[in-house]
Amino acid sequence: MNQENLNQSQLPPTLTIDSPKGKEAKNWFEYPVKVQPHHTDYAGVVWHGTYIAWMEEARVECLRSIGVEYANLVALGCELPVVELSVRYHQPIQLGKVAVVKTRMTVSGVRINWDYAIESGDRQELYVTAAVTLVAVDRQRGKIMRQLPTNFQDALAKISTM
Repeated sequence: MNQENLNQSQLPPTLTIDSPKGKEAKNWFEYPVKVQPHHTDYAGVVWHGTYIAWMEEARVECLRSIGVEYANLVALGCELPVVELSVRYHQPIQLGKVAVVKTRMTVSGVRINWDYAIESGDRQELYVTAAVTLVAVDRQRGKIMRQLPTNFQDALAKISTM
């Protein structure tokens, strides 16, 4: 077994999606990004934390596309903190490249699960896959909300028909 295969076999299992290729595009929200200098390290490669920021931007824009403004949720006293994050970096993205952050969401009880795939603009390269789990928290009480606000639930139901 060569060193690359050995390293791959030692990677811990991940709950992230492996590859969106071949999967139905339905339910994926797409958020385009272009790698700017402030997204990169000194080698001109996207810094690992940038991907997480892009995923959050895509999540907020996806919610906005179905009529949910994040600021309105906060005004209602509903926070959506990240409680779990899994990221698999497949290959780096260079300065100046265009990429697409694809995301889709499912709700399971109090958990809001988001899958991500960051691909090249032409969809030929897979850069990152990830999974993020959020929970709704009542800001005033500091407790997990066992039921999402009705208007938020109704809006989330729209995602399944996208």
